[in-house]
Amino acid sequence: MFDIIKAIILGIVEGITEFLPISSTGHLVLVDEFIQLEQSKQFVDMFNVVIQLGAIMAVVVIYFHKLNPWSPRKSTVEKKKTWTLWKKVIVAVIPSILIGLPLNDWMDEHLMNWFVVSMALIIYGILFIVIENRNKKLTPTYDDLDALTYKTAITIGLFQILSLVPGTSRSGATILGGIMIGTSRFVAAEFSFFLAIPTMFGASLLKLYKYFTHGGTLIGSQGIVLAVGVIVSFVIAYLSIRFLLNYVKKNDFKVFGWYRIVLGVIVIGYFTLFH
Repeated sequence: MFDIIKAIILGIVEGITEFLPISSTGHLVLVDEFIQLEQSKQFVDMFNVVIQLGAIMAVVVIYFHKLNPWSPRKSTVEKKKTWTLWKKVIVAVIPSILIGLPLNDWMDEHLMNWFVVSMALIIYGILFIVIENRNKKLTPTYDDLDALTYKTAITIGLFQILSLVPGTSRSGATILGGIMIGTSRFVAAEFSFFLAIPTMFGASLLKLYKYFTHGGTLIGSQGIVLAVGVIVSFVIAYLSIRFLLNYVKKNDFKVFGWYRIVLGVIVIGYFTLFH
């Protein structure tokens, strides 16, 4: 029962932080200090990645029509545009496959610590504020997803590699990268959501594969704990995405920059004082 309650809390944290540019890792580092599943480290590591599946499904549900190239409600032109959008997403994923995937385990082993997480939180928080101030009077080059070029898509994909550094935030890196190269906030956010589908789905499947091939099991309450985390993550991510889409229509990302800086300072303060 206690693990189910903890799974609910962790699912809430994942759902809120996965698509907001504030780093799910940064929050989970702090949460892990106070809330730990009574399971093996192998299961916990798998759980923290696989609950992202819930967040992925939230994107799929919200954008099902927009991302469905077979929709009978779409004209031939609209279906063609949908296929083109998917091609841009696949192109943007390529850097993560070629560069990010081979580095993933090394990054986790050497950089998954509170100091790296706090520095990434603060540095990218400052960057959000600086870039938003710079762009205050600039008109975005791309204010529509259809206008996004393949070159721009793959550039955003390169920014996604930066999220291998714990505390960076996958959505934070891709949204910031999009804004820096001329996309509107709304386009940057939406493309970041779409890019998450193959990226996070692939990461979750890879983690499950490694878990089961290294002797992991889902016995007793483990399956229930994982299912609860995924479902809660889905519900909260759905609400978070809706919030962010409405927020960026009239606001910039500076508030998230300040939030990251404050969280980074809290992480430094906590681990300096209590570890």
